[in-house]
Amino acid sequence: MLSQQQLKQEVARAAVEYVLPLLQPNAIIGVGTGSTANFFIDALAAHKGRFRGAVSSSDRSSARLTALGIHVFDLNDVQSMPVYVDGADEIDAGLHMVKGGGGALTREKIVASVAEQFVCIVDESKLVKQLGRFPLPVEVIPMAVNAVAREFIRLGARPVLREGFITDNGCPVLDVAGLAIADPVQFESRVNNMPGVVTCGLFAISGADIALMSTQDGVKQLRRASS
Repeated sequence: MLSQQQLKQEVARAAVEYVLPLLQPNAIIGVGTGSTANFFIDALAAHKGRFRGAVSSSDRSSARLTALGIHVFDLNDVQSMPVYVDGADEIDAGLHMVKGGGGALTREKIVASVAEQFVCIVDESKLVKQLGRFPLPVEVIPMAVNAVAREFIRLGARPVLREGFITDNGCPVLDVAGLAIADPVQFESRVNNMPGVVTCGLFAISGADIALMSTQDGVKQLRRASS
C-alpha cells in the first residue's frame, strides 16, 4: 500500500514524462505551488537542459526552482507557455478544482491563464463527487475581510480568517467551510464579483485540461469531455 507521499511522488514523475514531449529548447513552462508541485519541480530538475525555464506561481516555488538550477522568468516577460502543472485540494469529474490551500490561488490562476494546457496532478484522495468538502480559499483586500465574511455567512457558509498568513500579493485569505458547490462555474463568478474579493480558489470557469491522478493501481488520466 503506497502512502500519500509516495502517491504524490508517483504522479509528479508521471507529469514530467507527460510534459517532456511538449518541451522545446526555448520553452518556458508554468509551475504551481504545494507539496505535489514540489515533487514535480524536483523531478523536473533532471531535465532542465531541455527547456529554457519556468514561471512560478509563488515565491516558495521560485526559490525551489532556482535552487535546482531552473531559471525563473517574470510572467510579464513571457508571451505563452505550452503547459502549466499544479496540484489541487479537490477536483471533480468535470476537472473543476478547488485550489489555494497553500495560499497561492491568485498567482496560480494568473499563470495558468497564459498556458496552452493546464495539467493537474493529484492523488486519488482529491477526487470528489461535489466540490466543497475542502474549505474554499478566498483572497481578499484587507479592508474587506469582514464585509466579504458577512456575505458568506448570508449564504450559510462558515468563513474563517487564515491566521498569521498573508499572500505574496500582501492580502489575507478567508477559508470558507460549509459549502456544497453544485454549479462550480456559476459560484466562481458569484464569489469573484463580491466587492473586495481578489479571487477565489475555484478553478471552474477555466478548469484543468487533463488530470493525472495517482492511485494504488497506477497513474490514471482524466480528461474534460470537451478536450
